[in-house]
Amino acid sequence: MTKISDLNAAEAAEPIPECPRCQKPVPLCICDSIVPLENRTKLLILQHPQEQDRALATARLTALHFPNAVVRVGLSWPSLSKAWGQPVHDPSRWAVLYLGSAKVAELDTDRDIVAIGRKGEVEENQRAILKDIEGVVLLDGTWSQAKALWWRNAWMLKCQRVILGPKAPSRYGKLRKEPRRDGLSTLEAAAMLISGLEKRPDIEATLLGAFDRMLARFREVQATLPELAPKPKKRDYRRKKHA
Repeated sequence: MTKISDLNAAEAAEPIPECPRCQKPVPLCICDSIVPLENRTKLLILQHPQEQDRALATARLTALHFPNAVVRVGLSWPSLSKAWGQPVHDPSRWAVLYLGSAKVAELDTDRDIVAIGRKGEVEENQRAILKDIEGVVLLDGTWSQAKALWWRNAWMLKCQRVILGPKAPSRYGKLRKEPRRDGLSTLEAAAMLISGLEKRPDIEATLLGAFDRMLARFREVQATLPELAPKPKKRDYRRKKHA
């Protein structure tokens, strides 16, 4: 006679399938609730290859909302065109979101999205610069991984660097600690940046709605499948979508 404990052990040994779209374990997938968005800004997400947090990752979830979005996994690419997969004739019309040591709160500006120069100074003609942006690059990984992506891809210096000054901290809350208050997930950063560039609050609302559903699903799964949705570490210095 087979014991219930034996059945549970057998079930536990079976691998949990992965969603081919978001690449999350199926119990954590919310792809069936994704609302497609029509927008004009291209989106390129560069993901560090050591970014292993599938459960709380947002890069692919973010890209699934947009018709013109690409996720690349790697450390370096010879040019923006190679990373994007198509010719980019004017990299200066692309923005790279990378905070580094810069903080909007320490700059003389009241803007939430700020274009900065190579020395971290606020660029003149902010409105004209941001209005001309046709694509954005987000760096996906921990704080140190985003820094590695920034330094290993010199072509980013040809793009316009931008930083964000969110009014509220990341929705991750206690699930993931950020090293700085202005650290956001890739999805939150994309929501704030693209909706701000296009003056489309509906974009931010749609993306944040998906993020809230993802976090709610994660918390539900924690109760039944803790191996898929583990409790956060005491110190988890991460910053997705970075910047």
